[in-house]
Amino acid sequence: MKKKWNTTKELPLSEQPYEKCMEYGAQSLSDAELLAVFLRTGSQGECSVDLAKRLLCELPGQNIAGLYQISYANLCEIRGIGKVKAIQMLCLAEIAVRILRSGKHKNAFLCNDPAVVAGYYMPSMRFLETEQVRLLILDGKNALEKEMILSTGSFTASMAAPREVFYYALKHKAVSIILLHNHPSGDPSPSKDDLVLTKRMADTGSMIGIPLLDHIVIGDNRYISLRESGYLS
Repeated sequence: MKKKWNTTKELPLSEQPYEKCMEYGAQSLSDAELLAVFLRTGSQGECSVDLAKRLLCELPGQNIAGLYQISYANLCEIRGIGKVKAIQMLCLAEIAVRILRSGKHKNAFLCNDPAVVAGYYMPSMRFLETEQVRLLILDGKNALEKEMILSTGSFTASMAAPREVFYYALKHKAVSIILLHNHPSGDPSPSKDDLVLTKRMADTGSMIGIPLLDHIVIGDNRYISLRESGYLS
């Protein structure tokens, strides 16, 4: 039976996260050891590394990416994770996403390339458990002026009418727009309803002079641009 350690200091030196990091670098730490550095302390009868291992098992997907999917309330329900530790974990996940974004966003980035747009939004949308619809307001150079979360739920239910989309597009003086939504299944293949509603949005945009440049569907580390795929002309 594997020995249980009450504190991190009781671990062999080679297994203590701080010492291991100093000796071999942060890249040598396991996911649990990295989390243990931020958790700092464990709970009753277990050290921070064991708490981190148990936390990983209770996250969505049972891996570190689940930190971006889990809510504050659900984190607080995990034994040993109180309010402070829950906030630390959520902030850690947000830092990771912002680091991924930082090299791609300099004030306003150009949205000419679907791969750039998908790469920017992938970290925050690929692990969402429900569909989320985002509207990108672009200027005359296709640079991002404003981003809006239109809804969280079903894309088809949210986009049954283009009224809300173009209300905001007109309000914020959009020259053109891009729609994004995610598929929690991880498969970005558009459904029949996705295609029908995208055409409706494109037709409306064409009539009022605010073209829909693209509709990008985000999956798990994959995306589909409906313009690249030939569904938008």
